[in-house]
Amino acid sequence: MDIAIIGAGAAGVFTAINAKNKENNVCIIEKNNKIGKKLFITGKGRCNITNAKFFDEFLENIVVNKKFMYSSFTNFDNYALMDYMENKGLKLVVQRGDRVFPKSEKSNDVIKFFEKLIIKNHIDLKLNENVEKINKNEKEKFIVKTNKDSYVFDKVVIATGGLSYPLTGSTGDGYKFAKEFSHNIIDTKPALCPIKFKDIDLDSLNGISLKNVSLNVETDKKKLSEFGDMLIGRNFITGPIVLTMSSLINRSKIKKIYIDLKPALDFEKLDNRLLRDFENDPNKDIVNILKKLLLNAFVEIVLKRGKVDFHKKANQITKEERFKLIKEIKKFKLEYNGLSDVKNGIITSGGVDCKEINPKTMESKKVSGLYFVGEVTDVDTLTGGYNLQIAFSEAYACAENLRSINE
Repeated sequence: MDIAIIGAGAAGVFTAINAKNKENNVCIIEKNNKIGKKLFITGKGRCNITNAKFFDEFLENIVVNKKFMYSSFTNFDNYALMDYMENKGLKLVVQRGDRVFPKSEKSNDVIKFFEKLIIKNHIDLKLNENVEKINKNEKEKFIVKTNKDSYVFDKVVIATGGLSYPLTGSTGDGYKFAKEFSHNIIDTKPALCPIKFKDIDLDSLNGISLKNVSLNVETDKKKLSEFGDMLIGRNFITGPIVLTMSSLINRSKIKKIYIDLKPALDFEKLDNRLLRDFENDPNKDIVNILKKLLLNAFVEIVLKRGKVDFHKKANQITKEERFKLIKEIKKFKLEYNGLSDVKNGIITSGGVDCKEINPKTMESKKVSGLYFVGEVTDVDTLTGGYNLQIAFSEAYACAENLRSINE
């Protein structure tokens, strides 16, 4: 049986090396000059392969189509992946947040690991070759036309990625091929990306890092809150809690977005803290009092928004003014201006509709012999190695099916 894998990213390569047996001839067709271009930059170049969290906790980090993933993840979970890689010679290490990396912390070592397996399994790798069209003829064979040649295959696996990081080759080719076979594509959106805001009075905050704050969003459906660290740039916010939030809200209508600058103190505790500071320094300007509580860059903005004179003495601040300041600190409003462009997202949300894919085999329910694996499918997760694991689990399910056909 002749099998084409379109795309040599994590999902494509893993499908290829696991689908190969005596009966299967496997060919990977990749538009880039090397495999794993996106793998190379994941985990800031260290390649966050998976996450070591246990089953239920791992699945909680799947944002879209969690139920679809039950079958393939149960069959080949994160611990199965770690065993697989270590048994074949790639040493791993578990770090903060249960993130799993190669022991060398070099993504290039993961790519070399896969390159060796491609050679060992006698897989035909065609680099610098771009697939332009895929058809199915009356003999139920797939005709794959590239910029260099035309090939005939019995099975085709689409593993072309999404739209994120287009310089790595992720330019949405898989969506085009899926549409040509009458598949529904769920609207693609950025995920794990910066959030934009309209800069009304926040020029002074450019480049400010915040630690232990909470980012709160009210959507048309629910209220969401993420606690941790973030960075404010010019007209955008980013950082761990922002990336997570972007994935949680990218399919919702946003009503409000605000930062709680002091989440450890509720309204009453913060009020008591201010009263104490006022009593200790009754003749001090309010602007200097607040500098003990907040980062300096926020002080003037909070006072302006609360309409309190910078040089008003602490003992002159009214209860109403104090409450206004607390409100501005606890609900530091940002005027939402959308998510960053999809090309700036770590991953793409949306893709081939999972209702049209068999979750046990990753085969199309509409076209026999056509498979979809990896980011091209409408499955996405939070940061921490989860997205790569999804790619590997889907790839293994697909490969297992391709191996079993002739057995």
